[in-house]
This record gives sequence, C-alpha cells and structure tokens, in this order.
Amino acid sequence: MELKVINANGEAQAAVAASDVLFARDFNEALVHQVVTAYFANARSGNRAQLGRDAVHHSTKKPFKQKGTGRARAGMTSSPLWRGGGRAFPNSPDENFSQKVNRKMYRAGIATILSQLVREDRLIVVDSLSLEAPKTKALVQKLNALNLDSVLFITKELDENLYLASRNLPHVLVVEPSQADPVSLVRFKKVVLTRDALAAFEEMFA
Repeated sequence: MELKVINANGEAQAAVAASDVLFARDFNEALVHQVVTAYFANARSGNRAQLGRDAVHHSTKKPFKQKGTGRARAGMTSSPLWRGGGRAFPNSPDENFSQKVNRKMYRAGIATILSQLVREDRLIVVDSLSLEAPKTKALVQKLNALNLDSVLFITKELDENLYLASRNLPHVLVVEPSQADPVSLVRFKKVVLTRDALAAFEEMFA
C-alpha cells in the first residue's frame, strides 16, 4: 500500500510505499485490548502494602473485661473485626502484576494499531522533522502550520532540539521507533512518522 507524505509546511509530496503487513492489517479489538492492558500491568511498581494485625499501631491491653458486658469477647484492638485493626490477609509490598505477551502477539498488536490509525486518517508521514533551536514557540508555530494539537512524533534518531522544545507541551511527545508503545499510539490524536522512522518500523515489525 501507499501512504500520503507531506513536508514540514504541510504540502503534499510523493506517496511512499509501505508494508501491507504493518499498515493494512484487519482490526482485532481483543488483541489491542490485551496488549494495552499488559503494558499498563507491567508498568505497575507493585509496592502497595497493607498492615496485618501484627503491624498496626495498637495497645496490647484488653479493651474491656471478659464477662458481664454482653459484648463479644475481645483480646486486642488489632483484630481485623475492629475499626483500625489489621487486615486478615494483607497485600504484600512485592506483588507481581506483570502479564506476559509473546513477541509475535506484541508485533501483531502494534501492526493492528498502526493499520487502524491509517484507516482513521490519524497517521501522517513527513519527509523530515527538525528545529533549528530548542524553542517551544517555534514548535508551536510548526504544529499550527500542520494543524496539530495532540500529536506523537516518531523520528528514527531523537532530535535534541525537537525533544527539548516539546517538553513543556503536555499533548506532544517525541520518541524513537523502539520507544513507541501501544498506549502512546492509541492515546494521541495524531501520529507523525518521518520517512526514516517508517523504514525502521517496517524493519522492526514487518
């Protein structure tokens, strides 16, 4: 298949040939859901913890006498039955939330996302993308010229000026092809690929 190409000013250029395996794949919602969910799960630190009855701050004094009150027997206020007591089965601070995704499945998921971006006209290919100076104002002017607001830039080699200029823009991210993750590909309204990055994607996933 062929993808439309524009230059830095938004003017149409000659189309570029692209792999059907990577950009013309049928949409598989279940696969995309699994890949995205696994990415979020693998990003979790797993350091949450709850206090057991041996770890909560409490007194070992018996809260009231054993008999004569009409209440149930109680030995310590650290019981899980009491407010402020410890959990009966607390979560450990080293839980593992990771999910395994096979390499073949991950590649298929990325190809499915890229193909859907092409169908929704959210993928843009540019000849080249660079800035003369790391100025956010200059990048904003370039975005306005291309009519972009929420965008993921993917360049073969990270341009330092482009990266520094984008850091203060909350809806702009600049990455290399190896750093492009499924969540970022889905989250941004537009994905802008350079010609070199397109070739790198085809080498990695096609």
